[in-house]
Amino acid sequence: MPDPKLTKRLFWVAEFLLLAGTGVAAAWLSHPEEWHPLALVGLLLVIAIGGEWFTVETSSGILSASLGAMVLAMGLLGPAPAAACGIAAMVAHSAIGRRSPAQWLNNFVAFGVAAFAGGLVVRALAGNVAGVHSQDPAQSIIFGLIVLGAVVVLLALNFVLCALDTQVEQSYALTRQVRELFLPLLPGELAVGVIATILMLAYQSVGPPILFAAIPVLLIFRHLTVALLRSEDRADQLEARSRQLVGLQLGVLRTLVRALDSRDKTIGQHAAAVARYAKALAIEVGCSELDQEMVHTASLLHDIGKFAWPDRVLHADVVKDEDLAIVKDHPQEGAILVGTLDGYGDVADAILYHHERIDGSGYPAGLIGKEIPLASRILAICSTYDTMTTSHTYQSPMTPQEAMAELRHAVGAGQFDPELVESFIAVLERDGPTFGRETDYETELDFERRVREMAAPRSLDHTTRSQRPGLSRPHIRARRPGVSSGP
Repeated sequence: MPDPKLTKRLFWVAEFLLLAGTGVAAAWLSHPEEWHPLALVGLLLVIAIGGEWFTVETSSGILSASLGAMVLAMGLLGPAPAAACGIAAMVAHSAIGRRSPAQWLNNFVAFGVAAFAGGLVVRALAGNVAGVHSQDPAQSIIFGLIVLGAVVVLLALNFVLCALDTQVEQSYALTRQVRELFLPLLPGELAVGVIATILMLAYQSVGPPILFAAIPVLLIFRHLTVALLRSEDRADQLEARSRQLVGLQLGVLRTLVRALDSRDKTIGQHAAAVARYAKALAIEVGCSELDQEMVHTASLLHDIGKFAWPDRVLHADVVKDEDLAIVKDHPQEGAILVGTLDGYGDVADAILYHHERIDGSGYPAGLIGKEIPLASRILAICSTYDTMTTSHTYQSPMTPQEAMAELRHAVGAGQFDPELVESFIAVLERDGPTFGRETDYETELDFERRVREMAAPRSLDHTTRSQRPGLSRPHIRARRPGVSSGP
């Protein structure tokens, strides 16, 4: 593995040689007319240096107004003056920021070499621009496009030279720098380039006075950019606070499930398995992605209402008659807990009705057939299947084949949706009868992803059923008279 210190020294040598080579090329290729009128050269140097007082620092880097001076020099003078403007700007920047010698060197290379290269592009495509004072509209448009193309070259080369230095000094991957540094700053830098190009074309017709317009333009640009960044900062702060709140809310539910799992070691694994089974069944019957995610989430949280159960109920081999009310109340208690989360209204409904039966003898509302939400019907089948095929202390597990047969028998008894049972059995036969057990609770919960998605702003024009506000307390439909329900 290369020595990092040696790599840095070799990189510094390469930068110095590149800078020196650029200086030699600038002296060799420079034309005397590029430095006239001296007043224009001086004005651009002043703008380049003064532009460093108009820079705007962002989370992605620094947006420098001195770029405008480099673009003006590229289009009005030539590559050597453009490089001089870049180096003058970096003298001010490095001195103000008290940069290290290595940073001084990289700044000179990144801005001097990039500006010189941009000037060479303009000269290669448009010829010697020094002394050009007027063009017809068609020529002006073409020339403006050439300069904008040179701006892109300048920005790309500038980024590469800075990024290589950052990679060597800080081991910051190039691809990550493109995503986090180059692309966020690119629109603002292009805006500066466009403004400078417009001023350059105006100079050819009006003369030096137009360049003084660069000062108020830069001030306005800086003001608007700062205002935009402040707005983005406020949005970032709001999103961060939203994530904290959502993380707290969802974290409470996760903690309750963990606490419940510590009392009954089957709870977490059961919830994870049911979640996988239920999502697979939701996909099988053609549910949308939003509904698939809703069913998956409801499965993870469907037993959370058992948190309030005393141990005599939680660990009972047979529930006593006096405890049946506690058992039947757990879907509602779970729905109340989950319904406090914004956007989890449908999840709460799925939990609330997952002990309903197709024949109307379930609880808590005695719903019949398709009155029961689809998510609840899916959850009921998958939860029952996993319970039947999982070892418990008080009973031996069924084989998958026995459990499938029992599901079909329950259809005949009016418990489950027959079409969903057949679809679930088809999934099991295709994917394996115990594929749901090949996971764990934390993997299925994917806590960080859920927090990000719940905290993300939602479009008012694309509100879905599953995005309505969470329930403070679920609404339970009136129970049908004369209908009794089992535990």
